[in-house]
Amino acid sequence: QVHLVQSGGGSVQAGGSLRLSCIASGSTRSINVIGYYRQAPGNKRELVAHIRSDGTTAYADSVKGRFSISEDSAKNTLYLQMNSLKPEDTAVYYCGANAVYYNGAFYSDNWGQGTQVTVSS
Repeated sequence: QVHLVQSGGGSVQAGGSLRLSCIASGSTRSINVIGYYRQAPGNKRELVAHIRSDGTTAYADSVKGRFSISEDSAKNTLYLQMNSLKPEDTAVYYCGANAVYYNGAFYSDNWGQGTQVTVSS
């Protein structure tokens, strides 16, 4: 089992920046892919960005060029730098390991506690 603890998030005006962090512990060697996902009220949980064990990254089209995912393997920590934030980025952001896509949403046995990101116009 992988244990994920998140920090960061909060409220910011449009155009601002925030950074999210996620510390992984437990069976970290079992992680093939780890990333950030978000869920707004009434919506399914969607991918924001993830990074695979080979270092490749993927981003949702809506955040490309604005968000950047990175990791510090020595600290077992994942980061999401979010710049040029927009009101539509408002959601609860979850760190997730080995999430799978099914029927329009992402599912995992390993989620962080979630953190609210609110962007005001």
